[in-house]
Amino acid sequence: MKAPIILIFIVVAILVGMDGLYVVNEAEQAIITQFGKPVGGVAEPGLNFKIPFVQKVSRFEKRILKWDGDPNQIPTKDKRFIWIDTTARWRIADPLLFYTTVATERGAMSRLDDIIDSVVRDAVSGRLLVELVRGSDYQAQGEVEERLEVEGVEIKKEDLVGREEIMIGILEKARANTPDYGIELLDVQIKRINYVEQVRTRVYERMINERKKVAAQYRSEGEGEKADILGQMERELKEISSEAYRKVLEVRGGADAEAAAIYAQAYNKDKEFYTFLRTLESYKKSIQKNGRLVISTDSDYYRYLKEAK
Repeated sequence: MKAPIILIFIVVAILVGMDGLYVVNEAEQAIITQFGKPVGGVAEPGLNFKIPFVQKVSRFEKRILKWDGDPNQIPTKDKRFIWIDTTARWRIADPLLFYTTVATERGAMSRLDDIIDSVVRDAVSGRLLVELVRGSDYQAQGEVEERLEVEGVEIKKEDLVGREEIMIGILEKARANTPDYGIELLDVQIKRINYVEQVRTRVYERMINERKKVAAQYRSEGEGEKADILGQMERELKEISSEAYRKVLEVRGGADAEAAAIYAQAYNKDKEFYTFLRTLESYKKSIQKNGRLVISTDSDYYRYLKEAK
């Protein structure tokens, strides 16, 4: 009789140990419920005991969790429709309140969808697109004065804020609603900002036109530089040609003077031979093939031909 009783006690002890003992690790926190009602919680890791078959353990993440929202199409204050894709980091700060309000991480994600999406929509629709895409330390290049006009109201550069300031405001407003659910919201950031298709097409066209305008300006400046270079080159070429022609005339004049001096010297040595030689050269130039020369017999030009008979 003792053996069956001992065996029963062993089985019961095993069952009690299996359902009564539980371990909470470093990344978890737990809530103990009895008949569906929370009766306690465990925040520290270690081995713990609960009433078997009566109490249940609900475990929750202790680590930082990530929330990713669906991209939303939102108009900005200057009527630019854009896609906003946001993300956030959060953690379960009060597991008991978390369990009684949203119960699960899926329920928390759904609640964060409502809170963060509404805050982001309000923030984006109340700001200009330029404020959403630029940093707080942005400085305009050159002498450009940044002035925008929205709904007939002019906005100066110093009145604009940056994306970081907008995100801080979004975080503060969203964080004010999350403690009611045992959630601590740590950070909210915009992952991506993009134009809707119609606006994107117009932006691309404007970018192309601006690039074409810049290209035309560079091309015009290049043509001006080209004209200056060609003009300078032509002036230099004329100066070089003029100088060369002047030197040619000087050399030719000197050569002609030297040749005249030689001719004169030769003429003075033998005038008759010089006259004969010049007459032969004249015959060579004036009497061409199939040509006729008509002169009188008493002409000096004919004298050497007559004497040659």
